[in-house]
Amino acid sequence: MSWLPMLGLTALPHLGGLYGGYVTRKQVKTWYTTLNKPSWRPPNAAFPIVWTTLYTGMGYGSYLVWKECGGFTEDAVVPLGFYGLQLALNWAWTPIFFGAHKLKMALIEIVMLTGAVGATMVSWYPVNRTASLLLTPYLAWLCLATSLNYSIWRDNPDEDEKEE
Repeated sequence: MSWLPMLGLTALPHLGGLYGGYVTRKQVKTWYTTLNKPSWRPPNAAFPIVWTTLYTGMGYGSYLVWKECGGFTEDAVVPLGFYGLQLALNWAWTPIFFGAHKLKMALIEIVMLTGAVGATMVSWYPVNRTASLLLTPYLAWLCLATSLNYSIWRDNPDEDEKEE
């Protein structure tokens, strides 16, 4: 049964992804189509593929850190604490952007998320270098996502005001 923690920790990020997909599904076909978006944005079909890959990498990375620290021990508090923070921020972005249509709030949130992922990587590096490096594609994607969020917020100035 030693594979159970690996499976559970690798699958954990996908729970928020499933909820995010539920929130996003309707909005992508309705509200999102009404927004001005930059020409360089990835196609909608890329997002579930990318997020499945990123969630799997971050989840497996968390398992490597958990294992190296001997489970949920005192040594794991900082690296897994940062991981939990970034995971909560990750899961919160979709309901803010797609659910509440709060573009500026989502931008602020994704900047905080990106910082939390950077802090997670720094805290993971001395524990397990591979785990830290598994977050590199995630950080790169967040840079793209932050730029996209900024561009959509900038190019749809009335959108945040509609909701207030």
